[in-house]
Amino acid sequence: MSLLARLAPHLPYVRRYARALTGDQTTGDHYVRVALEALAAGERSLDANLSPRVALYRVFHAIWLSSGAQLEARPDDSNASNDDASQRLMRIAPRSRQAFLLTALEGFTPTEAAQILDCDFTEVERLISEAQVEIDAELATDVLIIEDEPVIAADIEALVRELGHDVIDIAATRTEALEAVARRTPGLVLADIQLADGSSGIDAVKDILARLDVPVIFITAFPERLLTGERPEPTFLITKPFQPETVKAAIGQALFFHPRRNKKAA
Repeated sequence: MSLLARLAPHLPYVRRYARALTGDQTTGDHYVRVALEALAAGERSLDANLSPRVALYRVFHAIWLSSGAQLEARPDDSNASNDDASQRLMRIAPRSRQAFLLTALEGFTPTEAAQILDCDFTEVERLISEAQVEIDAELATDVLIIEDEPVIAADIEALVRELGHDVIDIAATRTEALEAVARRTPGLVLADIQLADGSSGIDAVKDILARLDVPVIFITAFPERLLTGERPEPTFLITKPFQPETVKAAIGQALFFHPRRNKKAA
């Protein structure tokens, strides 16, 4: 089996991970492209003792460590000095962000994350704890949920409130979503793709983003349909059926990286 055939099923997910890690589609895709080019050129190789998915992420991290200084802004970079997202990123060590996302967003076990990061289980647990403390700090905001399944909407609402956020509305259609935004400005939008009346959550989000600068997390049972390598694509998404920790991780990352967070009123 060719290298491309072995890796193809995992590429949409490593792109998703890279975008969540960096908070930017262009930067995340750049890391993935560099990793694939290194594999194709024979500069890196997949560890035969690991599953293809774990091995691919391991190569991705080797690329991150070797080229991160060129691809990420530093605190003393004049272009980043006024960038809130960049400053927040620099306060969290890259490996802490990686350990948190690998387990909470990508679904790797702590053991697999340790293999990817080339460290032991205890270190992964410590890194995850450090990242969670930073990500949870000062993130409370108002959330709009666009979801037509009542049970799923209720589950998401409970998780959102557990994290300290307010749910301003739950919309089941594109029209309801726009009406909700007109009544109150959200600081985060969680959007399903297929809505009750046949309308599209994607279209609803496009309408919202035409009015507001707000982070968005898409929810879908078919993430590969969104993560095609074509633009525009979502930086953050949750795959159905989802795990509570996945929702929490995606919310934390979306709010953490967005430069214009709308905090919940005191």
